[in-house]
Amino acid sequence: MALNLPSAIFLFATGILGGAMNAVAGGGTFFVFPALLFTGMPPVPANATNTVALWPGLAASVRAFWPRLKVERRLLIPLVAISLAGGVGGAILLIRTPADIFMRLVPWLMLAATVLFAFGGRMGRGAAAGSGLEIAPGKIAVATLFELVVSIYGGYFGGGIGILILAMLGALGMSDIHEMNALKIVLTTLINGIAVVTFVAAGAVYWPQALVIVAGAVLGGYFAARYSQKLPEAWIRGFVLLVGAGMTAYFFLRPR
Repeated sequence: MALNLPSAIFLFATGILGGAMNAVAGGGTFFVFPALLFTGMPPVPANATNTVALWPGLAASVRAFWPRLKVERRLLIPLVAISLAGGVGGAILLIRTPADIFMRLVPWLMLAATVLFAFGGRMGRGAAAGSGLEIAPGKIAVATLFELVVSIYGGYFGGGIGILILAMLGALGMSDIHEMNALKIVLTTLINGIAVVTFVAAGAVYWPQALVIVAGAVLGGYFAARYSQKLPEAWIRGFVLLVGAGMTAYFFLRPR
C-alpha cells in the first residue's frame, strides 16, 4: 500500500495527537487506529501497524517509572511470563482473524475500550485507597489468570489494557498508585512489545505509515509531557472520551 503525501500529512498529525494523548491521559489508539482505516489500510494490518507505531512511546516511559517498580519476584515473574505468552497468543489470533470478522468485532472492541477509559479514573482512585499488598498463593494464581485474559486482549487489540491491569492490582491490595502505574507500564510494554515482534515477523506491518506515525507520536508526546500540565486533566480525558465515543458510533453505523 503506497503512502501519498496527503495521507502522510494526515497520519503525522494523527501521530502527534496519539502521542500527546498517551503521554498525558492514554487513548492514543482512538486516534491512530481509525486514521489508518480511513487512509484505506486493511483492518488487521491497521491494528498491527497501530500497535507498532505507538509502542516506542510506551517503552520510553518504562525508564521514568522503573525506580517505582517495587514488587516481589514471586508476583512479578508469573505476571511477566503470562504477559508475554498472552501477548503472543493475542497477536497470532489477530493475524489469523479474517478481515471481515475483525471489522465486525471493531465496534465492540472500541466500545469496550471507551467504557474502560471512561471509568479508568475511578478504578485508579479506588485502587489507590487500598490497604497494602498481601500476596497469598491464591491471589497470585487469580492475578495470573486475569493477566492471561488481559494480555490476550492486549495482543489482539489493546485499548484499555492499562486500566484493566490497574483494577487487578487494586484487587490484590496494592495501595501506592505510583507503584501500580510502574508495574502497569512494564506489563503493557511487554504485552505490546511481544505483539510487535509477532506482527513484524508475520509481515503484518505497513512500515511507511508506521514510521510517519512514530515521528508524530514522539513530537506530540514530548510537547504534551512538557506543556499539558497547564490544562486540567478532566478536559484532556473528556476530549479523548469524546473521540472514543464518536469513533465507536461511527464503526457501529458504518455500512457493512
